[in-house]
Amino acid sequence: MQGQGARGRLGGMSTSQSRPQVQPQAEGWKQALDAEGRPKLQFAQSRRVSQPPKHLADLSLDERVEWVKELGHQGFRAKQLSVHYFSHYTSDPAEMTDLPADSREEMVAELLPPLLTEVRRLRTDDGATIKFLWRLFDGALVESVLMRYRNRITLCISSQCGCGMNCPFCATGQNGLTRNMSTAEIVDQIVRANRVIAAGELDAPSAEEIAEEKDHAGLGEEADEAASPPAAASASGPQRVSNIVFMGMGEPLANYKRVMNAIRRMVDPAPEGLGMSARGITVSTVGLVPAIRKLAAEDLPLTFALSLHAPDDELRDELIPVNSRWKADEAIDAAYEYFVKTGRRVSIEYALIKDMNDHPWRADLLAEKLNARGRGWVHVNPIPLNPTPGSIWTSSEPEVMAEFLRRLEAKGVPTTLRDTRGKEIDGACGQLAAAED
Repeated sequence: MQGQGARGRLGGMSTSQSRPQVQPQAEGWKQALDAEGRPKLQFAQSRRVSQPPKHLADLSLDERVEWVKELGHQGFRAKQLSVHYFSHYTSDPAEMTDLPADSREEMVAELLPPLLTEVRRLRTDDGATIKFLWRLFDGALVESVLMRYRNRITLCISSQCGCGMNCPFCATGQNGLTRNMSTAEIVDQIVRANRVIAAGELDAPSAEEIAEEKDHAGLGEEADEAASPPAAASASGPQRVSNIVFMGMGEPLANYKRVMNAIRRMVDPAPEGLGMSARGITVSTVGLVPAIRKLAAEDLPLTFALSLHAPDDELRDELIPVNSRWKADEAIDAAYEYFVKTGRRVSIEYALIKDMNDHPWRADLLAEKLNARGRGWVHVNPIPLNPTPGSIWTSSEPEVMAEFLRRLEAKGVPTTLRDTRGKEIDGACGQLAAAED
């Protein structure tokens, strides 16, 4: 990690505190290091990695029409296939009776090749949360988590196979980056989830969970609390995915082009895309500053979330290795610039880890840094740490969390404790490791 010097400084900062300073370190796995002994960062996949087959969802509607013609079919078939995939959530040729019977199978095989094979599905006891394990064409495994709340359905999706950010407390990063997911692989997670919802396989949350929502922010809730109900909503709530959070496996902004193409498919009106609201889509990053600025220029009303986890560089250098490239203040500056450019309130994600980053002085420092850039531009979402198997790292004690939130709120920083739904099936934030066993 940072060596004894950094450990000494951190230890020194805690001498006036009533609790110790626990140091971040990888547990149960060997953290990849570079030649200088720092945690190794991977921003790009190997050029030798094979790519998934071309799929209708990789393309705009006009591009699909041209591809269909190149394959010897009539151009209008592209729109028909798009309706089946984006509106009916199917890739089954048997359900596409408006296509010619003699070429239907071939057309679907060419334009809608299988992308995700379901390996396993885990449900919480109340049935309101489902975690999917998917196998991709090359055998790589990824996960996504579907959650029904009181008035929305949120899907936490993956954007990479593995992750190259090498954060020691996150299960996803333990094996490094395998490859970027394609646009269509990202989108297909939503289409497959919508198929599950349409089949009635996602239950409503329990009365206890609904009551709990009043005190906790659910995943994706920060995307737009004041937004009107989605077009697909009914008296019983939305009947398709209404909110997307890029908080599954991978660092979304390290797969920038494909993630943005996938977002375009999400917000494009049917049948070109899924017709979702951009306001219901949250893109999270550990702090890739140039990409944050690029995202702000996209002219899309997305919600941006910065996974900060520590306001001071001494700790964040070790907790979030990318901090060695772009420091905490640089990441916060970029987040503030996102707000200025888009008018969209930014979320700060902060996993509360016992005796590591939950000290009262860190809450004060965080509030000071956020307020120094203005008021009304940010909302903090602390979340109790979701431990990974075998980890000695644990969530902060309830009274410590309460004090951390109280200090932020006392300084005028809007703060809501995040819901930890899915923890019982290892489907909560930081727990996605895509293991078959």
